[in-house]
Amino acid sequence: MRTLAGAAGILALAIVLWEAFETVILPRRVTRRFRLTRFFYDFTWLAFAAAARLIRRKRPREAFVSAYGPMSLLLLLGVWALGLIAGFALIDWAMGDESFASRLYLSGTSFFTLGLGDVVPKTSWARVLTVVEAGTGFAFLAIVIGYLPVIFSAFSRREVNISLLDARAGSPPTAAELLRRGGSDGAREALGRFLTDWETWSAELMESHLSYPVLCYFRSQHDNQSWLAALTTVLDACAFVESHVEGVPSGQARLTFAIARHAVVDLAQVLNIPPRDPPVDRLPAGGLDVMRRELGGGGMRLCESSAARFELARLRRLYEPYVHALAEHLLLELPPWMAENARIDNWQASAFAATPEGQEPGGPEK
Repeated sequence: MRTLAGAAGILALAIVLWEAFETVILPRRVTRRFRLTRFFYDFTWLAFAAAARLIRRKRPREAFVSAYGPMSLLLLLGVWALGLIAGFALIDWAMGDESFASRLYLSGTSFFTLGLGDVVPKTSWARVLTVVEAGTGFAFLAIVIGYLPVIFSAFSRREVNISLLDARAGSPPTAAELLRRGGSDGAREALGRFLTDWETWSAELMESHLSYPVLCYFRSQHDNQSWLAALTTVLDACAFVESHVEGVPSGQARLTFAIARHAVVDLAQVLNIPPRDPPVDRLPAGGLDVMRRELGGGGMRLCESSAARFELARLRRLYEPYVHALAEHLLLELPPWMAENARIDNWQASAFAATPEGQEPGGPEK
């Protein structure tokens, strides 16, 4: 019995330490099928999302879901700590004749380096094990101290461009509004620079969220903004520019589309979410005609060839099943191609000023 307990303790230590190494230190995506961390997120998010779906109102639901990312991070660290404490306790119990409860208590005080001295190791091997556990606990604390700032730093860098998108594409962002504001009044060169900036942002998002997938669950400050909505808006805009717009450098749109599409495909894979076709077309033929008329009326030169519609449909098939699957899994809303109702931008909303007549607020809960 004690021999099996010792083997179980060694296995628990190996699993937790390797999981912590892969999650915190290893800077590449892990493709191994069984992972304790993946099981943890699959199980906890399934329960959390099921509870969130019971909340009918959007803003209370968003407030509830927004707690999951930071909370799951702390819970995961707690699971790792408990796994290490239990593993060391099983090994210590296998080497002595004391009760498991006393060995578990000694393991906990050693891991957190409390040094109370009311329960002490009796054998030489137990003393060595206690020293090793104290060192492991100290290293674990150091990793946690270094891990959390990295996570929140990556989150802050992600949110900067999402906030900048507010004045450029509306709240929530739409491709039609982005192209209308960026493609008029001689601003086509600015639109090219904008796509260049978002090429870099998409690459940074892909690298940070593949290394730390928990960031996918971190919500933006405003309910009508998200990293997925921003990424989808940029993909929509690039697809439209590449297929329909003349006078705007399509080469940059192609490059930005490529890295943004790469990001959504890899993130769907790392979260183990297969692509699914959306049940409703986000841009039916009638909506495309309206969008073309509005952008053409604003001075944007559009391709009149019928091949443009087929090219846009081809490009959309490359990413829409992935963004739809991600949105469904993460309980995020995909942005429309065009704003359905007149809405003010988040920067225009204030708790101290009335909303302009005929417009809906786009800002956060005040």
